[in-house]
Amino acid sequence: VTITTRLLVSHLSGIRHYEKDITKVKEEKEKANRALKLTKSHQDKEQKEKEGKGIEKTDCVKEKKEHGGETKGRNSKPGRKDKEFEQEEYYLKEKFESVIESLKIFKNDPLFFKPGSQFLYSTYGFTLLSAVVERASGQKFTDYMLKMFRDLDMLSTVLDDNEAMIYNRARCYVYNKKGRLVNAPYVDNSYKWAGGGFLSSVGDLLKFGNALLYSYQAGQFKNRNGKLLPGYLKPGTVAMMWTPVPKTEVSWDRDGKYAMAWAVVEKNQQYGCCRQQRHYASHTGGAVGASSVLLILPEELDPEALGTWPEAPPRGVIVTIICNMQSVSLNSTALKIAREFDKEKRAQ
Repeated sequence: VTITTRLLVSHLSGIRHYEKDITKVKEEKEKANRALKLTKSHQDKEQKEKEGKGIEKTDCVKEKKEHGGETKGRNSKPGRKDKEFEQEEYYLKEKFESVIESLKIFKNDPLFFKPGSQFLYSTYGFTLLSAVVERASGQKFTDYMLKMFRDLDMLSTVLDDNEAMIYNRARCYVYNKKGRLVNAPYVDNSYKWAGGGFLSSVGDLLKFGNALLYSYQAGQFKNRNGKLLPGYLKPGTVAMMWTPVPKTEVSWDRDGKYAMAWAVVEKNQQYGCCRQQRHYASHTGGAVGASSVLLILPEELDPEALGTWPEAPPRGVIVTIICNMQSVSLNSTALKIAREFDKEKRAQ
């Protein structure tokens, strides 16, 4: 088989995640699909009942319930048991000196499916991706990333190195079997730097989000006498990263698809005065004792007015939440916050 970097970055490679048993993975997928079908069936039934009763055309009906990904996540209740965190490899204590060395964890394991045929979120796919970056750049992956964070002015973003003295490093917490708050167990994340091995702050993640949003929008603004600097990435690169990839799925928002290292919901509205889907990109994070999200809601720009707008990019709302608690679903909360700020900006 052939595994490309594009397959890796969109989790279509067939490389396993933490669960080694493919039968269990299939069972969980089937269970999730059944639940989704039941939810859709219930929504269709409600819609037909509304249509049968009739609705006055002059009234815009407000939805009673928020849709899918905007509802409370399945792990949002503190202390609820998350089966994924029962996997032993989350709790590795071995120190790996390089990303090449950490490939030994999974390099001899069989693929779960033919690359490109199915979607399976895989942290180890990103471990392999980090090895590709290391060989292509000729530098250690960690050195390469720290230089990039410096370029982005993310000076508080560092390796989650247990030995280093890191200013303002937060303690992480989990709930034990009795539902009591306890310190998270000791782990060494050197086996997955690319898939969850960095520490950051909300300030740095906002800078990262703004750098991406600026890069995405910079090409849409006319260069005002050379005053508008180029983005860190080319506009086409970010657009490609935020383009949904076929055969993918997103666990934290059923309206979305996975793109390249980002989950993306596309702009969509089928009926007037009804539910409107805004374009946004996001990614959640889960680790032993911690949860996070970074969500980017670009402002909907008028192409004809861009040349006369007084404000340069980035234009939109960036929301990031980091909490030192395990298994907290944050995407729906971030989306609600982003929409409130967006609504306030539109009202001005």
